[in-house]
Amino acid sequence: MKNTQSIPRRQFLQLSALGLAGAALGLAGCTTNKSGCALQTQKKIPVGLELYSVRNECQKDFPGTIEQVAKIGYQGVEFAGYWGRSAKEIRKMIDDNGLVTCGTHTQLTDLQPDKIDATIEFNQIIGNKFIICPWMTGKTRAEWLAHAELFNHLADKLKPLGLWTGYHAHQHDFELIEGESAWDIFFGHTKPEVIMQLDTSNCCEGGADPVAVLNKYPGRVRTIHIKANGGGPEAVIGEDKINWPAVFEFCETRGHTQWYVLEHETSQTPIPTVARSFAALKKMGKV
Repeated sequence: MKNTQSIPRRQFLQLSALGLAGAALGLAGCTTNKSGCALQTQKKIPVGLELYSVRNECQKDFPGTIEQVAKIGYQGVEFAGYWGRSAKEIRKMIDDNGLVTCGTHTQLTDLQPDKIDATIEFNQIIGNKFIICPWMTGKTRAEWLAHAELFNHLADKLKPLGLWTGYHAHQHDFELIEGESAWDIFFGHTKPEVIMQLDTSNCCEGGADPVAVLNKYPGRVRTIHIKANGGGPEAVIGEDKINWPAVFEFCETRGHTQWYVLEHETSQTPIPTVARSFAALKKMGKV
């Protein structure tokens, strides 16, 4: 198997073969001020780790890496590859470490009509309800509208099963096509059930403001990749330039967000870095 430290995510995903995710999380609550006006209250959101952050470690020792992630304190994991393990083997690793699956990055080919039933079965076995496509392309508005139509059909198929589908942000999604970003074309034509999994760093790399993007789509960000940007390859959250208070405020009041999924894909010391990331979130009062 190739060293995945240097290959892009979509090639990495080609290496892959898909306890329920816990009790349903409540939406943001409501209280009142002295005048009796309703105010939104912020909620506590669990934190999971995107395992692409520790891809080399998973390649060498998948069960051992899952154990280390749990010991750091993460409550869930999002998969971006399975290293040849079956769904039942994956589920046992998760259960044995007191974790839940908070998402899977599932290739677009596995969401097509001829494969979707097998994809659903895999995700049900591992206890995942958030099936996220990590990568799509399109040079025309028509191509992105076709993607939107597919995901609307997927959302209808998954909803009765208590499952969700969605799309994860990359830099190219914020390029303009006929005066509108691919991201806006797609999410402007998908149902509210289609998750907008923003990646805060990729959004910045695409020239967009993650806070502005989030606020344009209230209720759509059921899971979000929280990733540092602007502080160098080893910087963790709080050592970078993203407006984290505004990101957290949105997710905890208007986003319907059920998971913070931390990702750090550029570190030369992945396990210590995701541990340091968790500590930074703890210092911010997020865990």
